[in-house]
Amino acid sequence: MACPKSRAEELFRDDFTNRLAAGWSWVREDKSGWRVTERGLEIRSQPGNMWGASNNASNVLARPLPLITNGSLEISVAVENRPTAQYEQADLVWYYDDSHMVKLGHELVDGKLCIVMGREEKDKTSTMAILPLDAFKVRLRLMAKGNRVRGEYRPFDSEKWVSVGECDLPVKGEPKASLQVYQGPKTGERWVQFTEFRVISH
Repeated sequence: MACPKSRAEELFRDDFTNRLAAGWSWVREDKSGWRVTERGLEIRSQPGNMWGASNNASNVLARPLPLITNGSLEISVAVENRPTAQYEQADLVWYYDDSHMVKLGHELVDGKLCIVMGREEKDKTSTMAILPLDAFKVRLRLMAKGNRVRGEYRPFDSEKWVSVGECDLPVKGEPKASLQVYQGPKTGERWVQFTEFRVISH
């Protein structure tokens, strides 16, 4: 899938400054596990999972996406995550339901910070890529055209996007953008920060 070259149009933005914009909804909301301040949206990293059949993570945040008729659609977000537990992660997700999605996440894998892209259909999972990196703050973006989606990331101190992977979308119903935090530690209190969410057409 080629990179978008046509003129970009910002369809939606949310900087998560002191409130959530209209249109977001929570799946398995735990009101004590999220907050919005002048620093952005913060979601507490807690035990639970969305990878495979468990589907028990709390505070899955989602909003509908426009259908792609011509060109491509991009969703992106900035995230600051300091994971301490194995597979603890903060994800930007092209989301249909708990069993159908493509995730692009900042994750701790075997003691190393990584960018991970994965696909799930009917709760069956496949990993597109696991790329080590040395950055707690990153920008994530997913770009879809037709039935294909590509994942990219860049650290805050870089202007260069790095390609992670590409796959077919596991289409089931209407698409949504989702922010997900899960596989957190059982003890302690940690919060993941999200800012600069965008939906852009090309």
